Amino acid sequence: MTTPIEALATAQSAPAPVSVREAFIYWLKLGFISFGGPAGQISMMHTELVERRRWISEHRFLHALNYTMVLPGPEAQQLATYIGWLMHGTLGGVMAGVLFVLPSLGILIALTWIYLAFGDVPVVAGVLYGIKPAVTAIVVFAAYRIGSRALRNGALWAIAAAAFVAIFALHIHFPYIVLAAGLIGYLGGRIAPDRFRTGGGHGASDKSFGPALIDDHTPVPDWARFSWRSTLIHLVAGLGLWILVEGFLYLSYGWQGPLTQMAWFFTKAALVTFGGAYAVLPYVYQGGVEHYGWLTGTQMIDGLALGETTPGPLIMVVAFVGFVGGWTTEVFGPDNLALAGAAGATVATVFTFLPSFLFILIGGPAVEATRHDVKFTAPLTGITAAVVGVILNLAVFFAWHVLWPEGTQTEPFAGRFEWFSLLITLAAFVALWRYKAGIIPVIGACAAAGLAWTFLV
Repeated sequence: MTTPIEALATAQSAPAPVSVREAFIYWLKLGFISFGGPAGQISMMHTELVERRRWISEHRFLHALNYTMVLPGPEAQQLATYIGWLMHGTLGGVMAGVLFVLPSLGILIALTWIYLAFGDVPVVAGVLYGIKPAVTAIVVFAAYRIGSRALRNGALWAIAAAAFVAIFALHIHFPYIVLAAGLIGYLGGRIAPDRFRTGGGHGASDKSFGPALIDDHTPVPDWARFSWRSTLIHLVAGLGLWILVEGFLYLSYGWQGPLTQMAWFFTKAALVTFGGAYAVLPYVYQGGVEHYGWLTGTQMIDGLALGETTPGPLIMVVAFVGFVGGWTTEVFGPDNLALAGAAGATVATVFTFLPSFLFILIGGPAVEATRHDVKFTAPLTGITAAVVGVILNLAVFFAWHVLWPEGTQTEPFAGRFEWFSLLITLAAFVALWRYKAGIIPVIGACAAAGLAWTFLV
């Protein structure tokens, strides 16, 4: 048994260097247990890497997190990539980022196949009946949570309201809303900087859990120093991989082929995912449902429900969209639907996450060299405010599909009103907001309620 003196001595000495094999085992484990969305995943990494293992200090962890919050893309996956890169260079970054995603891709492929093949089975239908209103409550809660932190003054509230009107009433595409909000934030940061100054959130901290392997004053390793040679190598490798795969799809299926279009569409989606997965969902909906017709609005809600119940970034809902798209377009013919779905899910995932690796491997050295530079926070503040309005629009869309399942664009309130779904939605929101319940328990309880109601009626 460890004595208090021995424990103190251990706490005062930095941990031993971590091998690539040890890091591989940890990142693989994280890929299977990273439930709870970005907040839960970041908290999980902080507990394990900062507090218990002390692979990285509190300050360096938060510094990396601040950078990933500015980027488009899933911040938790990018944070894992950044820490892996700091520890073991390019190999470590790629390993951490891939293993963060790979388990959830496999799980979602299996679940989506079950959903499409057996979705009409009463048990599956009952579970989905309960999960859909839970997803609506989760999205509303996401808008509340982000808005309570981001909308600190009238100017930011105005941006959020304008974004909601733009996407709900004017049907303006999401990338244009992001660009406009970023421009407003950029100009506002110079005209009225106090209104666009970031506050709270992921700031610096004076907490210490003992010396860390990558401590506050640990010298930057050679691979993390900026060099034009390294930047060029990573840029050429990333763009080369994109061109190679997209070129193969183009030569095999033509530019209008579903897989080719998926690669192009999800590349664009990866570049406008400011604000996390909830923010990009309207864009994925506009493309996947309205433009390409890969899936229906109801299926989109079901996909988000499956994404909420699996480990990995919530943005992995793109794998569901890709699977359903490959299945419905019968990429490999009517006898190979499962293979077509798996190909679509893989293409969607690869092209969604490839830019994230480039952001870290190319931008990381500059971030390490300028740790206290906050010049670019004002555009992010404007974008985050707009994201609140966009997410609220998504909540309205989900609520409409859940409460009026027979409604159409011309007759939005046609058919029956699902009052029991409304009760589940309200109960789920209260559980999340008032009682701070976790997402997984809420979804589980709602699924049980939906199953029981289906068999009762």
